[in-house]
Amino acid sequence: MALLKLATVWLGGCSGCHMSFLDLDEWLFDLASQVDLVYSPFADVKEYPEGVDVVLVEGAIANQEHLETIQTVRKRSKLLISFGDCAVTGNVTALRNPLGSAEVVLERSYMETTNLHPQIPQEAGILPPLLNKVQPVHTVVPVDIYLPGCPPSAPQIRAVLESVVQGEIPHLEGREFIKFG
Repeated sequence: MALLKLATVWLGGCSGCHMSFLDLDEWLFDLASQVDLVYSPFADVKEYPEGVDVVLVEGAIANQEHLETIQTVRKRSKLLISFGDCAVTGNVTALRNPLGSAEVVLERSYMETTNLHPQIPQEAGILPPLLNKVQPVHTVVPVDIYLPGCPPSAPQIRAVLESVVQGEIPHLEGREFIKFG
């Protein structure tokens, strides 16, 4: 039997969802016997592969790099799980939205609040171009499953992954599975 191809992606967020994933502790050994982790911040893989069975996407879409990444991830993945409140709603990452455009955010961050040598980075490759508005994943690409929480707990993550590994669509209900924050 072929192993399920699993990926995890980290976009605009704090990596708390990935840290919660690591809180699966010894169950990670069981998971590793059932999946092939083909892409993740935990692995040194440079390009998102084709034919991913399931992907956990942490974080919101905040810059051009995130936008391009999520479009590639969606095209190359069968089941996309919006992983954590930033991916589901924008959450903390989207707190910059009321400030206005990307230019206003850059001015505030690099000019107004800096004591030494205020300047907005202009050299290519230093800062991915910011989008004018941070967006949750589902506003950019279709999402199959929403796993809320800031971060989702290890038991929530395990329940979802156990269902997926068994070829079932997770059924999330009850406060312990659908709470935010």
